[in-house]
Amino acid sequence: MLQQLPRPAPDIAPSGPPRARGLLRITAEVDATGAARLGLLRQEGALRALFPRLPNRVEAVVLNTSGGATGGDRLRIEAEAGPGAHLRLTTQAAERAYRATGSVPARIRNHLRVATGARLDWLPQETILFEGCHLDRRLTLDLAPGGRALIVEPVIFGRVLMGESLRDARFRDRVEIRRDGVPLYLDALSFSGDVTAHLARPAVANGAAAMASVILAAPEAESHLAPLRAALPAAAGATLLAPDLLVLRLLAADGFDLRAALLPVLDRLTGGTLPASWRL
Repeated sequence: MLQQLPRPAPDIAPSGPPRARGLLRITAEVDATGAARLGLLRQEGALRALFPRLPNRVEAVVLNTSGGATGGDRLRIEAEAGPGAHLRLTTQAAERAYRATGSVPARIRNHLRVATGARLDWLPQETILFEGCHLDRRLTLDLAPGGRALIVEPVIFGRVLMGESLRDARFRDRVEIRRDGVPLYLDALSFSGDVTAHLARPAVANGAAAMASVILAAPEAESHLAPLRAALPAAAGATLLAPDLLVLRLLAADGFDLRAALLPVLDRLTGGTLPASWRL
């Protein structure tokens, strides 16, 4: 029996009436025959999930019914893959961070847990940042010994083909991974003000308007390093932080080029089973 996930932490409580609130809790488990099944599901507010029928894993397609995130929104996902289970989360479409009024950000908090012998894939589609946005996002992943996880976080800093740029925007992002309570990976970035000008600096992004981070925590991580390096474009790199921890970062001129470079990476790391929503 999976332990029930705790209630949302107090740090996501809004200081005033939010435009949208959403909570999604999902657990995956295996039954007596070894088949994957949904354990717990709780949906509140703007967050909902659809579940394609798949024989060997639980796959959740997440929807934000508010249409995007703006100042005052509070969204949280809590997901757990129980012992031996495979849980995969993706999104129906790109998330959008719209203009915020005042100083209150949209806050997104995602907390993932992976039990021994389990696997969790976090595969959201792109987050698109719009002029005037104020987004504060955190992802925390707790791995038990023997747990596997694949994480991707793609971000688009304004849609280039639409003539968009970010001259006044704020974006904070933090990814933290722990194994058996011990810190394994920590990455954080913060942009404020003229984001487009900041990205234009050669030491930052050299003019790129899209980026993605990919993290694979699994015993087979090292076997993917050489093939991925051989296939990556010039504005990308991959490294091993540990024999079982592969980290990859991609920069691209726009969202189209980012996806073109990212899809082969995710196809390889998912064994050709990338969610159908990524192909639409």
